[in-house]
Amino acid sequence: MKHSELACEREPIHIPGRIQPRGFLIAVDSKDWTVTRASANALACIGGDTPTPIARTESQSVAERGGPSRTALDLGSELAAVDRFERDADWARITHFIERLRLTDRSAPTVHKAVHYAPVEVGSGTYVVIAHAAGAETIFEFEARDDASDGSLDILYPDIREAIESIQAEVDLSALFSVGSAVFRDLTGFDRVLIYQFDEQANGTVVGEANSGALPTYLNLRFPASDIPAQARELYRANRVRVIPDAEYVPIDIVDRPAVAMGPLDLSFSALRAVSPVHLEYMRNMGTPASFSVSILVDGALWGLVSCHHARPKQVPHHVRSACDLLAQVLATQIAGQVRSALDSERVQRQRTQSQLLAFMAQEEQFFLGLTAHPAEWLAFVDADGAAVVVDGVCTTAGLVPDDASILKIVTWLGKHHPTTEVFATDALSEIMPGTQHLAGVASGVVAISVSQIHSTYVLWFRPEVVRTVSWGGDPNASKRVVGERLHPRESFALWKESVRFKAQPWSVAQLESVSLLRHAILGIVLRRAEELADLSRELKRSNKELEAFSYSVSHDLRAPFRHIVGYGELLLEDPALEQVPSGKRYVSTIIESAQTAGKLVDGLLGFSQAGRSSLKRTTVDIDKVVAYCRAILEPDMKGRNIEWDVPELGSVVADATMMRQVFQNLLSNAIKYTRGNSLAHISLTVERKQGMATFSVKDNGVGFDMAYTSKLFGVFQRLHRMEQFEGTGIGLANVRRIAQRHGGTVWAEGKVDEGATFYFSIPDRAE
Repeated sequence: MKHSELACEREPIHIPGRIQPRGFLIAVDSKDWTVTRASANALACIGGDTPTPIARTESQSVAERGGPSRTALDLGSELAAVDRFERDADWARITHFIERLRLTDRSAPTVHKAVHYAPVEVGSGTYVVIAHAAGAETIFEFEARDDASDGSLDILYPDIREAIESIQAEVDLSALFSVGSAVFRDLTGFDRVLIYQFDEQANGTVVGEANSGALPTYLNLRFPASDIPAQARELYRANRVRVIPDAEYVPIDIVDRPAVAMGPLDLSFSALRAVSPVHLEYMRNMGTPASFSVSILVDGALWGLVSCHHARPKQVPHHVRSACDLLAQVLATQIAGQVRSALDSERVQRQRTQSQLLAFMAQEEQFFLGLTAHPAEWLAFVDADGAAVVVDGVCTTAGLVPDDASILKIVTWLGKHHPTTEVFATDALSEIMPGTQHLAGVASGVVAISVSQIHSTYVLWFRPEVVRTVSWGGDPNASKRVVGERLHPRESFALWKESVRFKAQPWSVAQLESVSLLRHAILGIVLRRAEELADLSRELKRSNKELEAFSYSVSHDLRAPFRHIVGYGELLLEDPALEQVPSGKRYVSTIIESAQTAGKLVDGLLGFSQAGRSSLKRTTVDIDKVVAYCRAILEPDMKGRNIEWDVPELGSVVADATMMRQVFQNLLSNAIKYTRGNSLAHISLTVERKQGMATFSVKDNGVGFDMAYTSKLFGVFQRLHRMEQFEGTGIGLANVRRIAQRHGGTVWAEGKVDEGATFYFSIPDRAE
């Protein structure tokens, strides 16, 4: 922020220590009614008189009551006469004056509820009297009233009623702003009345205007936030009405009573409060000597202003100001109603699309498939041009989107800078994420929701930039300047056009609400699926334990009977009596072979069960020694074979040594078995260590397999070749997979029929 803007933001405009010279001010201690301070013109105004109340219903002019006819602005020049009173007698006169006023009405004012006293004649003038609380003090303000000021809300009632009916009849915001500005111009008589709306950055836009032609039109022009700094906007929110009849006024100081220290007097709710010299210069540069504004509050927030300007000095009577305050509240209610109506209508539309998306997602195993399968509804949900789902670094997109690498960068940036934000939204990504200007054509606007931080899951919507021209009331970059020690506002309000780039159409409130609701719905779907999977997992664990216990018991108990069958069968073969039965030996041999095969199946099943039940005994295992041992064990299977081995140095891993021997014995045995038909078998082993994993492979040039059946390779009792071709139990590879999983790894295979196969075994590569 520039130095000049910072200085303006810090200007204590609520405690200026001065008032406008269209009246006088007296402050008292709220407890004992002791006068604490007064404006420097107070004595000159009250003279030697005491206040004389005028009936509230009286409508006679000052002239009709025998007094001189003059305007409040004329009286203001007289009120500017000041007297630096310091004598006790002067303060006693002021105290007597207030005591006399106090007798007319003892209502206790508060900050939020001012007390309006009956008009009083003081000296040669008539005043409207308003009291309100300010901290420990009560402030009495005496605003000069002239012939033109005579009147009441009762007199204005027909005009107010007609104005309210006109405002309430409009159902379109644009027409409402036009009618509203015209109503305020008719009521106040100002040359130009603007309906001025603040945006999220506090810039203002003139959305309605009624103009006599005496002043330039500002309709549809924007004004920078620095024109009305933050503390001024806060005052507009707290005190809805402000009037400056003449920008050339000479302010009147407020004099503190000697020996009564109360601190600066807060004039936030004062009608006579002097305004910033910077703002007065701003008015003169704009060519508007008089201004009057009424705040438009929607749901307690400052939505905008009714800003009235006049080409000449102009007073606004108190009853007219009160009528304008009432109409501004009616206007605010109408604005709020129309905004809510449009918002509710849009919410209904979004909810309809959301229901469709939820139905789609509920039918899929993974929620995002319900989005990606219906791109039209996915994009229409927030009127986006593109959308993406990112799950563990994998992008699935629809419509006009950045490339996958850019989407992943956005997701990474969100995880770093907005890790806990449920709904992230921007219409200008390049302003907050450096290096993304090149994405303006597809992703100036981004909405993102985080579904899971554990698995880095995001759903994103994108909008491209909308290049547009913004018309400003003067160059916003030259809003204020410092000359010496003095801060000055900008001098020119001529039309200034700016081309705005790298901004998308903003996301609406209803769209962002809908996205938030969708996020919670997705979380509900994900949570329900997680609970279902957890229940299934528990059931599978229970079933697996029962199956493991059953298989262990069965396999353990069957080993002895099968051994007995083989043993007694071999004894039968040696019995001479069998020689008398020609087919006897063949029958007994078949029984022995079948019993041996069954025994191998039982042994394999027992080994498979033990691999899942036994605890891991991790040590540093030398894989080179394991492979050498397995080759020695398998030497009988290689007799008469021509096998070429390619075994590099494989190193060590931290694992269960017995299980590692089972893995390599199974893989090497398969490689030897399935290359049996080759005149020259080639078997090679490799190891690759990266990203914390050690991956071993065993490759052969044997019969291979069809990749369409890969899922069957590692199942229990699953075989891709007939028993007659290649013996085996169908348990070896299942055992390999179980051992890999127990070590935190995995297995997979690649192959081609008659061109060989490669089996991979991967486990974490870590120190013991």
